[in-house]
Amino acid sequence: MAQILAPSAQWQMRITKNSIDASPLTSKMWGSLVLKQSKKGALKSSAKFRVCASAENKTINRMEQLLNLDITPYTDKIIAEYIWIGGTGIDVRSKSRTISKPVEHPSELPKWNYDGSSTGQAPGEDSEVILYPQAIFKDPFRGGNNILVICDAYTPAGEPIPTNKRYKAAQVFSDPKVVAEVPWFGIEQEYTLMQQNVNWPLGWPVGGYPGPQGPYYCGAGADKSFGRDISDAHYKACLYAGINISGTNGEVMPGQWEFQVGPSVGIEAGDHIWCARYILERITEQAGVVLTLDPKPIEGDWNGAGCHTNYSTKSMREDGGFEKIKKAILNLSLRHHDHISAYGEGNERRLTGKHETASIDTFSWGVANRGCSIRVGRDTEKNGKGYLEDRRPASNMDPYVVTALLAETTLLWEPTLEAEALAAQKLALKV
Repeated sequence: MAQILAPSAQWQMRITKNSIDASPLTSKMWGSLVLKQSKKGALKSSAKFRVCASAENKTINRMEQLLNLDITPYTDKIIAEYIWIGGTGIDVRSKSRTISKPVEHPSELPKWNYDGSSTGQAPGEDSEVILYPQAIFKDPFRGGNNILVICDAYTPAGEPIPTNKRYKAAQVFSDPKVVAEVPWFGIEQEYTLMQQNVNWPLGWPVGGYPGPQGPYYCGAGADKSFGRDISDAHYKACLYAGINISGTNGEVMPGQWEFQVGPSVGIEAGDHIWCARYILERITEQAGVVLTLDPKPIEGDWNGAGCHTNYSTKSMREDGGFEKIKKAILNLSLRHHDHISAYGEGNERRLTGKHETASIDTFSWGVANRGCSIRVGRDTEKNGKGYLEDRRPASNMDPYVVTALLAETTLLWEPTLEAEALAAQKLALKV
């Protein structure tokens, strides 16, 4: 993300009956993403058959009509898709529920439950886990007044389960010191599209390799850009949903893409990233392509996938803010290993000091240096205020964990003067 601008005024998602005028995403949009029918009309996959079947097929037409059916004129009831994070900490799960009328705030929605033993989050003899609705987004797949609901998970006694990282993040972002500093986040989510059944990037010859990196980053053309339809569909679906998505681009490794969310304030950043990830999973599902957030999906001389996190506070954005940024960098250097341990599984395969990364073992910072742990932009240095970019988080990081840890380390945690002095000397930082 080149620059952090002002965040949206939409800090809390609100839905109104007449706020939706676009069409939901349907399977008809995916003709360019999968193989067309043969002359005999046969396809190997029934999922692809639904995508590509000809308009003359009456059975398929009826299915499409039902999928695209607008129920708004006939009932006040809506469909709420409850979304939560599964036991791996990176998988998204969801199930649907009928709600008696449109809602504007998560507090209007009922709590729900699911079988935690089937998601690796509870034992079979006591498997009930309770979902608490936390954020609402418009549903780009069903359209109408239907909604997507980001939830976190609790025991029946009301205790957050271990994989509920949102709970602690909400505590950090509700701390008066953090609230006063109005923390902004701009998160750059990289991801890789894989061919189904072969575990190989989209656009790559199966079992082989494309030409070396260079022409693919922000490239155009059939030999350089693979999966643009998915990226564009995701972009529009996120805008429809009310996600604060700010851009997309093709990445350095072919078949790899990025979208940016933000600037977002506090806990909103995690809610928006998780909903955007869920929408991307649904779109790739329809397209017959596999999404991976692995930080190094292909070994060798290929870029990994990160989730660079741009961060600023009110003090950093005001005159003299560069001094606050340098103080934050000192704190971050002293807790480097705490952050690394929370920044995504498999990150050691990505943070090698090559391919625009710093070494996982060494903290570093620099102006306009993409090979550092923390990068400061030229404009921030020139203006004496702005933001920093933490380039360490992996693509599979939990945004609740990363954003809360950044706020905690820079706003709530205080090192000793001796530790601070040694860190400043080591980093050649004058604070």
